[in-house]
Amino acid sequence: MQIVLALIFGGAVGALAHFTVGARDSRGAALGPMVGAVVGAGVWAALTWTGLEATNAWLWIASLGAPIVVVSVLLPLLAKLRAAHDQRRREQLGIA
Repeated sequence: MQIVLALIFGGAVGALAHFTVGARDSRGAALGPMVGAVVGAGVWAALTWTGLEATNAWLWIASLGAPIVVVSVLLPLLAKLRAAHDQRRREQLGIA
């Protein structure tokens, strides 16, 4: 049941990152929260499957820290890739 905490925290981190990381217009509003929630729950599930229990501090640190790292790296990277793709497409269409 504690996996829900990892889901909520990951979603909250993703929502915060959506509003703090630039280029919001190049992605949907749900991308950040969804990525954060999936990463938090995925790390939690993977670590519990390896045998860590909810009383282990490393489980909490990893499942709450992973969304912070992944979302803060992924959103700017996706914005950069989207801008480059859009520019290439404009050049192909002859409108840039």
